[in-house]
Amino acid sequence: MKLKPQFFDRSSGNVRIPYDDEHAVQSLASRIQQLIPTTTQPIVFICIGTDRSTGDSLGPFIGTLLKEKPTTPFFIYGTLDDPIHAVNLMDKLNMIQNEHKNPYIIGIDACLGRIKSVGHIILGEGPVKPGAGVNKDLPHVGDAHITGIVNVSGFMEFFVLQNTRLNLVVSMAKTVANGIYEAGIQFQRRIELNNFNPLDQEQSL
Repeated sequence: MKLKPQFFDRSSGNVRIPYDDEHAVQSLASRIQQLIPTTTQPIVFICIGTDRSTGDSLGPFIGTLLKEKPTTPFFIYGTLDDPIHAVNLMDKLNMIQNEHKNPYIIGIDACLGRIKSVGHIILGEGPVKPGAGVNKDLPHVGDAHITGIVNVSGFMEFFVLQNTRLNLVVSMAKTVANGIYEAGIQFQRRIELNNFNPLDQEQSL
């Protein structure tokens, strides 16, 4: 079955993009630009997950790839070296709120879904809900969310996450990271036109 390159879920307002579509990076960048406010809020990406589970490593893998890229106007938290997960999530959220004045937060996390949706990247308004797929009660994160469907839900979710293909996670992480980086380039152009740099504002706080 051939998947549509991108489709809009009218019930949720989310956009779904197959990670391997040839236009996935551009579609991600465009949707991220739509989500980002035109105010002077610092833009923070919180990449949630752990390197102890293949499926759940999507978020920190994205954070690591972004940290390895040239400077962007976005603030990135959650990497393979310093992951944000169930144990330290609340402390990290408090730290980020103290570090940045009124940040606009985009939460990133892996999730499980229907078999035909595996490999889709979902973007939309509203927080990400970490731990929901494995019945954990954790704080919701963000003003907007990016999630990647890495495997099938419905049975032995912890086992399913542990046995997710690493190749899929790495490929999805590269697509998302490249989309965010491209959005950052576009965002930088926008703030230069408006003579505003969020990095300068952060340093003056």
